[in-house]
Amino acid sequence: MSYNLLTDPELVNLLHEGDECAFNEIYKRYWKKTYNESFKRLKDTELAEDVVQDVFSDLWIKRGNRNIENLCAYLVSAIRYQVYMLYRKNSNQPFFEKPLEHIGYLAPFADSIFEVKELRDCISLWMSLQPEKRREIFRLKFIEDRSTQEISEVLNISQKTVQNQYTTSLHSLRSVLSKMLLLLVLLAGK
Repeated sequence: MSYNLLTDPELVNLLHEGDECAFNEIYKRYWKKTYNESFKRLKDTELAEDVVQDVFSDLWIKRGNRNIENLCAYLVSAIRYQVYMLYRKNSNQPFFEKPLEHIGYLAPFADSIFEVKELRDCISLWMSLQPEKRREIFRLKFIEDRSTQEISEVLNISQKTVQNQYTTSLHSLRSVLSKMLLLLVLLAGK
């Protein structure tokens, strides 16, 4: 059988049956595309190759458990997810606790669906919906990078209040951004 003449759905069906030659053809057909997708986001050859290997290993290991309708879209989405998980794993701080000017590293996930400017607009809109005191605490802590003690002194409130309000803000922002990121990943796979 000439596997290189088979369509993606035919290869996926053979993959479900455990056909190693079908898997090898998928690998040959999509290695470069998945590598480019990974490298575009990571800018690191070794990391990009590791991500691609993880995606293809996962594809083989879970071959019978996947309902893949569009192989290319599935693989690209899997790459994006692996990159996202790599960012989360390697981040010293919780994922969304970095200052807004560093939010650009999310841009690769946005592709043409959202631009960084729109992401910042989303965060600005979120901020505008927060109570005034919480918004001010968030701005001083997150954007101006002031300490809890400094904010406490500037606003004449307790440090515990500053911590509580900031924590509440972070939970709310994380929720909004994680939903937005999930939407981006899902839409990018279509």
